[in-house]
Amino acid sequence: MPRGARNLVSSVFKTIAPRVIPGKKIIEGAGPLPYAIDNIQVNYIHANPGIPTGFWRSVAYSQNTFVVESFLDEIAVESGWDPFDLRDQLLVNTPLLRNVLRLAADKIQWGKKSNKGFSRGMAVLDFHDTMLAMIAEVSIGKLGEVKVKRIVCAVDCGVVINPKIVTAQIESGIAFGLTATIKGQITLHKGRVEQSNFDDFPLLHMDEMPRVEVYIMPSSRPPTGIGETAVPLVAPAVTNAVFAATGKRIRKLPIDPNELLNSE
Repeated sequence: MPRGARNLVSSVFKTIAPRVIPGKKIIEGAGPLPYAIDNIQVNYIHANPGIPTGFWRSVAYSQNTFVVESFLDEIAVESGWDPFDLRDQLLVNTPLLRNVLRLAADKIQWGKKSNKGFSRGMAVLDFHDTMLAMIAEVSIGKLGEVKVKRIVCAVDCGVVINPKIVTAQIESGIAFGLTATIKGQITLHKGRVEQSNFDDFPLLHMDEMPRVEVYIMPSSRPPTGIGETAVPLVAPAVTNAVFAATGKRIRKLPIDPNELLNSE
């Protein structure tokens, strides 16, 4: 790496890593919501974890979308709504997002019984005016391991010049998000991270990558971006499918197979 580039990278990390993420960034994905819900209040209180933190791919959308879309799924189940129907009703004021939800549901044939042994879960997101809906199809192995068979993602990111770039970014975001959802555990011992390399921090393997289908909504809007957008949807789509399969709500990541084995 050229010396100037190395210094630039160092200065960037010195700038962002020790600092608290600004309030507007930390609530991304938590508010404002795309749903027609009248009374929403989002509060943020910084808790110092005692270790350096910095930006992660998709920044705060990753954790906040997991919370919001998991909770909305829980509301649907508790109130007797189908998860698609509830989202479809609440997206009345967000037609672009509603359209991608309907497209994804149509492509996976939501409402029809899934293949034997597989369950489905969904999540939607307005990521800085890029609209996405994702539906995951999963099964649970004998040892409690989550196996993701198929992911359908519909996206409206404005005018698309090269559809292959859109597809590649979504596929890579899904691989990144799946690693965090089912594998990417970081543990601390005496204030230090225990994982140091790929031998003790396993990534998603090629044979674990699901079949991915990307459907791009035709649009005349200006381009809105695609690079980080798929990452936040993976965890809630997968964990909502896990609930459909097991009745177990996932509250923390990565998913612990032992929790699924012990679910009732």
